[in-house]
Amino acid sequence: MKAKKIAVIGAGVSGLGAIKSCLEEGLEPTCFEKGSDIGGLWRYEETPDTGRAGIYKSLTCNTSKEMTAFSDYPVPDHFPNYMHNSKMMEYLRMYARHFGLMQHIEFLVRKVCSVRKRPDFSSSGQWDVVVEADGKQQSYIFDGVMICSGHYTEKHLPLQEFAGPKQRGHSMWHWNFQSPEPKRTLCKGLGFILQIWSVTNTAVWLLEASLQPHKTIFPYLSRDINLKKNRYYGAFEIIYHNFFINKIHSTFSDDLPNRIITGKVRMKPNVKEFTETSAIFEDGTEEKVDTVLFATGYTFSFPFLEDDLAILDSQHSMYKFVFPPQLEKPTLAFIGLLQPVGALIPTTELQSRWAVRVFQGLKKLPSETDMLAEINRRKTRMAKEFVDSPRGASRVYYIDYMDEIASELGVKPNLLSLFLWDAKLAREVFYGPCTPYQYRLQGPGKWTGARAAILTQRARILKPLRTRVLQHSGSRSSGWLWVRSVCAVIFLSASMVIILQMIGH
Repeated sequence: MKAKKIAVIGAGVSGLGAIKSCLEEGLEPTCFEKGSDIGGLWRYEETPDTGRAGIYKSLTCNTSKEMTAFSDYPVPDHFPNYMHNSKMMEYLRMYARHFGLMQHIEFLVRKVCSVRKRPDFSSSGQWDVVVEADGKQQSYIFDGVMICSGHYTEKHLPLQEFAGPKQRGHSMWHWNFQSPEPKRTLCKGLGFILQIWSVTNTAVWLLEASLQPHKTIFPYLSRDINLKKNRYYGAFEIIYHNFFINKIHSTFSDDLPNRIITGKVRMKPNVKEFTETSAIFEDGTEEKVDTVLFATGYTFSFPFLEDDLAILDSQHSMYKFVFPPQLEKPTLAFIGLLQPVGALIPTTELQSRWAVRVFQGLKKLPSETDMLAEINRRKTRMAKEFVDSPRGASRVYYIDYMDEIASELGVKPNLLSLFLWDAKLAREVFYGPCTPYQYRLQGPGKWTGARAAILTQRARILKPLRTRVLQHSGSRSSGWLWVRSVCAVIFLSASMVIILQMIGH
């Protein structure tokens, strides 16, 4: 039987996972990439292409390598736990070479002109795809389409929110920023921080990047640990709600709190208006500003899609953020168009693994009525859990979401059965960090190396930290271990006391 042909739009982290998933299921992918290389947003360039989202030179991943890795390709043990963008690119190149992905990518495709249903779509599910490269347009017929271009495409510039004359200084969008200069900078938004004044009109949690999500008590314990710290950082006004509140956006950073307490970053309320040389804030204070840096998010844009499909994601009306519910044939999938509270790579990889199984007819979607009902239930639930904003409407708790997609795919690990046939592995899955390898233990795409990857993950975490080995006597090591154990007990006891006190409030 002839392999189905799949179009993959974009060769960033989501696109690479999509190509790999296609090959894994015996599909024939063709990836269209606008740039000259893989990596998407992670590819740093001194002079980024016009209209392409860029990153600043010092950017480092805020999720650890073990949480961020593809599920069947761990990051090398000697790589740092939080990778600089150059290390991330090195890892992506290794992944692409290992699985032979490059031969399926067409680079320098200036644009995807159109993705349209063929006249016989209701029976064939096929798509007409037109792309432009080297000044020429070329048409293709595909059995399925995976849109992996991401949501970092159209800038959201809220200039209309600010009164006063146009700022005389330099205003810029954050993807144009390359490296810091000694200027008085105002940063609007907290997803991206530079120096001097950071402005936000919503609450935010500042969490240490070294805190890693588990499937147990992490969300509650970590917020308790950080509650009082945030009060001093000024990242949000004091709130007197239940501390289990989920509507507050979390920013993982070890650097930002240090910048705040040393005065290099000063937290301010929202901007009321601009003058020609300064900003006036809602608390009445005024500061001279050389540069205004907007880090205010993005809007979605899919100009190559038919009108009824192009508006869907702006309304967040995809089934589990992947499938348009109204198509006669489920042969179009959106990959990576969500905001996981956690790592993106393993989240989108699961989306792709699920999508290709649906393309192959090995997994069935519910009826359109049932999918729409599920979409509405999710919208209602998310409205209660997250801030009412375009970004909030697409946010998910990534462990819960990965488990959800893994259940659809049939790869969610069964802890009970794990404890019965492999107690050692079960303990690490349950008590250890929620790493992506656990979604390769069983079911479609099972990887024989998954068990070893899980049982050695702590060694890979420690490897880059052990750049020198200190020799200790046995008695000293035992004494130090005893001290650490006592400290751990004290810390956990104090944490529980704080939690109980806050619940009482």
